[in-house]
Amino acid sequence: MEPTDILPIVAILSIVTVEFGGHALLRFITTDRDRLGAFRERFFRAGHAHAGVLLVLSLVYLLYLPRAGFSEAGEWLCGVVLLTGILAQSGGFFLHLGVGKEGGRSPGTMLTRSGALLLAVALVALAAGLIRAA
Repeated sequence: MEPTDILPIVAILSIVTVEFGGHALLRFITTDRDRLGAFRERFFRAGHAHAGVLLVLSLVYLLYLPRAGFSEAGEWLCGVVLLTGILAQSGGFFLHLGVGKEGGRSPGTMLTRSGALLLAVALVALAAGLIRAA
């Protein structure tokens, strides 16, 4: 199967986890208000929002990927880098809320920054491929 057949399925199924996270966040802010605290709630919201928006972005990305003229291996590489970046960037917020301290760095902040770098690489690669193919 082609990467653009498999990777959108992964992204769509990942959106289900974002929906579950939204349910959990709603429970925390309505019935268990004091359980997270302001610091953790802020990072939960950030991780949840980034995951949702970036997974929707990935669906658009994967529609354009075949137009870039990459080989099948190139498409796999770009798609996997993109999805890994999404998981790393949003996951870093959740890691920070678990192990980080307010105002300080943690493995979570490093993971979020690494994810942003992977996303940038994937987006620039797609843009370059689309420019080359035009």
